Amino acid sequence: MPDHHPLILVTAANGQLGRLVVEALLDKHPADRIAVTVRRKDLAEEFATRGIRAHVADYAQPDTLDAAFEGVDRLLLISSSALGQRIEQHRNAIEAAKRAQVKLLAYTSVLHADASTLGLAAEHRQTEADLNTSAIPFALLRNGWYTENYTASIPPALAHGVFLGSAGHGRIASAARADYAAAAVAVLTASDDQAGGVYELAGDTGYTLSQFAGEVARLSGKPVVYKDLPAADYKAVLVGAGLPEPIAALLADSDLQASKGALDDRSGTLAKLIGRPTTPMAETISAALKG
Repeated sequence: MPDHHPLILVTAANGQLGRLVVEALLDKHPADRIAVTVRRKDLAEEFATRGIRAHVADYAQPDTLDAAFEGVDRLLLISSSALGQRIEQHRNAIEAAKRAQVKLLAYTSVLHADASTLGLAAEHRQTEADLNTSAIPFALLRNGWYTENYTASIPPALAHGVFLGSAGHGRIASAARADYAAAAVAVLTASDDQAGGVYELAGDTGYTLSQFAGEVARLSGKPVVYKDLPAADYKAVLVGAGLPEPIAALLADSDLQASKGALDDRSGTLAKLIGRPTTPMAETISAALKG
C-alpha cells in the first residue's frame, strides 16, 4: 500500500525556529516522513534517535544539500543567520531543491519583504526574486518580529530598571516564535496546493516598547520604564553589551524602522493560518520571567 504522507524536510532544524517546527510537525506527521538538516553529526544523531531522517548539511556546501534533499517532497528553507552571505547560501539551497525536483519549497522571509524598509529585508527580497525565477513551486512565509527578540533584553532591563530601544511610538505586531513554527507546519502539511502562497505573518495585536516595558514591570513586580535612544546610541549600547557589530546594527535599524511602522501589521493572517489567536505578548514575557 503506497505511503501518502509526503517527505517533509526542515533545514537548520537545530535552530530556535527549526526545533519548534520539528516538534510541531511530529504532532501531525509520521516521524519517518520527516527529515532535517543540521550542521553537526551529534545533532543529526539526536534527531535520528526519534525516527527522523537526519542529514549533516550546510547551505555553503551544495554537495551536502544534494544528498539531503534527495526524495524530498516539501522543504522548509529557514533563512540563514549568516548576514551578508545569505543570498549565496539560499541560492545553493534553491538550486539543490531544483535538482531534487522538490514539489514545494516554503521560505521564511520577512514581513512585507517586497516593500520593507528594514535593512535585513534586502537579502530576503533577493531570495524571493531567485525563487521567482527558479521554476520551483514555492510559498513565502513572511515572518514578522518574534516577541522573543525583546524578551531577551528583560534581564538587563530588570537589573537597571530601564528597557532600551529606538522604536519610538512605533507599533510592533510581534508573535511568539512557536506561532511562526505552527504557520510553517500548516503550510507544509496542507492538503491543498500551497504554491504561490504569500503569507504576511504577524501578531494579532501591536504594542509600543513603552507598553512592552510596562508589561515587564507589571508581571515582574519591579520598576521598568522604556527609554528611547537614537539608533546610533542604541547600537553602541548593544555592542557594549557584547553583541557583534552586525547584529547590533541590525537590531538598532530594526527598531528605527519599527518607529516608522515597519513591524506593524493588522491582517490577522497568522492567526487564520494557525487556526487560533497568536500568543499574547504578556504570555511570552511571563514565560521568559519564569526562565
